[in-house]
Amino acid sequence: MEFDVKFVRTTIASALLIASSFAHAQQPNVTGRRLSPEDVRRVAPALEKYTQERLYGEVWKRPGLSPRDRSIVTVAALIARELTLPMAYYFNQALDNGVKPRELSEIITHLAFYSGWANAFAAIGLARDVFAQRGIGPDQLPPASPQLLPLNEAAEADRVARVGQQFGATSPGLVQHTTDVLFRDLWLRPDLAPRDRSLVTVSALIASGQVTQVPYHLNRAMDNGLTQEHAAEAIMHLAYYAGWPNAFSALPVAKDVFEKRPR
Repeated sequence: MEFDVKFVRTTIASALLIASSFAHAQQPNVTGRRLSPEDVRRVAPALEKYTQERLYGEVWKRPGLSPRDRSIVTVAALIARELTLPMAYYFNQALDNGVKPRELSEIITHLAFYSGWANAFAAIGLARDVFAQRGIGPDQLPPASPQLLPLNEAAEADRVARVGQQFGATSPGLVQHTTDVLFRDLWLRPDLAPRDRSLVTVSALIASGQVTQVPYHLNRAMDNGLTQEHAAEAIMHLAYYAGWPNAFSALPVAKDVFEKRPR
């Protein structure tokens, strides 16, 4: 009997260890969450169940988009929607998933233009604290005025002509700043790859419901190396972080872009 009791105890202990490891795999860095799983269960047990089983247990593990890319999509959505409460957790997770400090800095800067200065500044305080806690200093951040990437002169000339013809007489100042600041400066900053910069832009547009701007930027994203699978997974991921209506509003636009692109 003594052997049986020990065997049962060992079996139970092993099962508990496996369950604990599985839970940890579902929800990385649980202690970093502002609201613990138990906090959520006290108010909305079903929400915590969906968080563990679907969001962390399934969505974040889908192979169509790497954890690094999912972090980029999530951070872009949070900044675009000015959702500051979960930012510190997801900034830390992004860094753990391979997003470099200089890339996170560039994401915030980029979104000042695509989501507004206030949204970017709302993220600055949270990022500052995360950087301080992790010992990230100025040497790991991009310079204010780096050597810019080369400009695709033909593509930019085409964009300038089309936008100028459409809106040059309506808002010449905006058209000029779009050329000088956005496409001849911001988009050429080297510390965020063009493909990732496009992923940030498309994610922010979908998260904020700006679907009319998606066709141009989704095409640009795919020209920059984002695949159709990556784009589809980003939209699926955004359903959880920006809501199903925003994700589904983007689907007809994405479908049209996918179908019109040469195969």
